[in-house]
Amino acid sequence: MEVDQKSKKKADKKVKETPLMKQYNSIKAKHPDALLLFRVGDFYETFGEDAVRAADILGIVLTKRKNGAAAFVDLAGFPHHSLDTYLPKLVRAGHRVAICDQLELPSATKKIVKRGVTELVTPGVAFNDEVLDRGKNNFLAGVHRAGERIGIAMLDITTGEFLVAEGDLQYAHKILQGFAPSEILYSRQDKSDIQELTMDYHTYALEDWVFDEDTS
Repeated sequence: MEVDQKSKKKADKKVKETPLMKQYNSIKAKHPDALLLFRVGDFYETFGEDAVRAADILGIVLTKRKNGAAAFVDLAGFPHHSLDTYLPKLVRAGHRVAICDQLELPSATKKIVKRGVTELVTPGVAFNDEVLDRGKNNFLAGVHRAGERIGIAMLDITTGEFLVAEGDLQYAHKILQGFAPSEILYSRQDKSDIQELTMDYHTYALEDWVFDEDTS
């Protein structure tokens, strides 16, 4: 029993995180499918798998940060004033990006600075001029299949344009090719049914209930 208690204490010590990483992991858990840009002072930092992806896409240095007794974690970041340079590259690579800012001045607290996600940018949901191509629409599409029929709804949130269409697979292909949506949303249960239709686009799966008649 004594050995077990010692092992437990040792294990607890191993997983103990720094306050900053504890805060980061708490926020990241709320946005697991997004690449999280985490504001630390004058920089936006990425950690773990996000850091590996960001370093590869942006061509920035991948390093490591000490995370208390939880050893080291991958780290990659860039100055906050370079956000308009790097954000478009992440979004155009197909990533959903959650921007987490400091919500209070460091001088206003003796504890860790309060942080929270202030914007979620995706290929189909963006207002940043550097992300958008003003020469064309930036459509977010929703696709749902029922038997041989496929329904498509498209929205450009920057212009308010909203379009709907319904038809067979061939017709759906023509619609998507013609309007070239930046992102397609679909029901998880439809993944295999629409894979051929959406394979050339950035996609994101939603829970099935989102496409139910009563909620959609």
